[in-house]
Amino acid sequence: MSSAPLPPEALDDWLTALADLLQLDPAEVPVGDLLDLARDVAHNVARPAAPLSTFLIGLAAAKNGGTSADIEAACAAASELARDWAPGTP
Repeated sequence: MSSAPLPPEALDDWLTALADLLQLDPAEVPVGDLLDLARDVAHNVARPAAPLSTFLIGLAAAKNGGTSADIEAACAAASELARDWAPGTP
């Protein structure tokens, strides 16, 4: 396993393959918003919280029938929470 950063097209290839496997349209995935959320959470909360946070966004979207716009709004709200996070805050 390589630790070198992947080129952007490798991320696109992965997204397409995983979306196909999960029977999703990769065009409906707000990649930038999810990556921004993961960055904000990893830097301000904890690295392991980043994938968990994106999972929760996806779970909420599935539960609430969310659109890409809903996911983008949820990512923005979660990023704001992460940027303002202080240990021990609910």
